[in-house]
Amino acid sequence: MLEISIKKFKELTTEQLYDLLQLRSEVFVVEQDCVYQDIDGKDQKALHILGYKNEKLVAYTRVFKPKDYFKEASIGRVVVQEKERQYKFGFEIMNASIGAIKTYYNETTIKISAQTYLKRFYNNLGFSEMGSEYLEDGIPHIAMLYTL
Repeated sequence: MLEISIKKFKELTTEQLYDLLQLRSEVFVVEQDCVYQDIDGKDQKALHILGYKNEKLVAYTRVFKPKDYFKEASIGRVVVQEKERQYKFGFEIMNASIGAIKTYYNETTIKISAQTYLKRFYNNLGFSEMGSEYLEDGIPHIAMLYTL
């Protein structure tokens, strides 16, 4: 089970910021072999959902209130360290993120831009596909919507 911490950008310690950027780079840049601009100027607007196992960051998302990323509230940069995926931490960090959006923003509609190969994972969390597949940073994605 993950220990979840929710922080605004200004509340992140230098070590937490380093750890989350390192985890995002480890998975999105190195593992997925995708060169893209991860540091995009949006972290300052996001709530950061940090998932720790034995005091080590192993799962992470960032969430946005409506109109800060999409028209709807949104979740992005969903990441779980490769060796920790077997423990279903993706579901834990996503459920914590959905809960944070409800608690902090009082929203029940969430839009995500999901990597297409993870469609079933997001379906199992209650998200439904909308529109057709598109490329984002050279990787197939699909827009998905969650409504409580």
